[in-house]
Amino acid sequence: MTKKQQRTSLILGGLLLLGAIVGLMLFALSENIAYFNSPSDIVEKGMVPGERIRLGGMVAEGSVKRGADALITFDVTDFAETASVTYRGLVPDLFREGQGVIVEGAFNNEGLFVADTVLAKHDENYTPPEVTDALKRAGDWQGEGEAKGPSHSKKYGEGSYP
Repeated sequence: MTKKQQRTSLILGGLLLLGAIVGLMLFALSENIAYFNSPSDIVEKGMVPGERIRLGGMVAEGSVKRGADALITFDVTDFAETASVTYRGLVPDLFREGQGVIVEGAFNNEGLFVADTVLAKHDENYTPPEVTDALKRAGDWQGEGEAKGPSHSKKYGEGSYP
């Protein structure tokens, strides 16, 4: 082989290897590309019992029922379709009716979604409880997710900050 042929075969081999690596990465990540399926997506695609998915939507009003042994059942809706969910464990502080939620788990044979993870979503006006308490103590809390500006000016290091 001449030097030109060696260089060409080396470049082609490198491109082939790079293409294989990219293809394998895309294949491995393909299951995680979609953040969640809505209840309408589940009805459209069909439910496969035992297949792990993320189901997202709003917690339906009046659907949350707390049972013994930290068992919670609720409905997730996209206002077109609804899926019943059961979860055993502690839910996030933001979890409540009318709030956005993403649950991870699988449907059982009866069509009930058995979640092992519950993620509560918040809107753009969310303020963590710790910040809300600190603003209330400082007298700067306006209410309903918005904080007004400080009523007095402090330089860094003056006084205490929450």
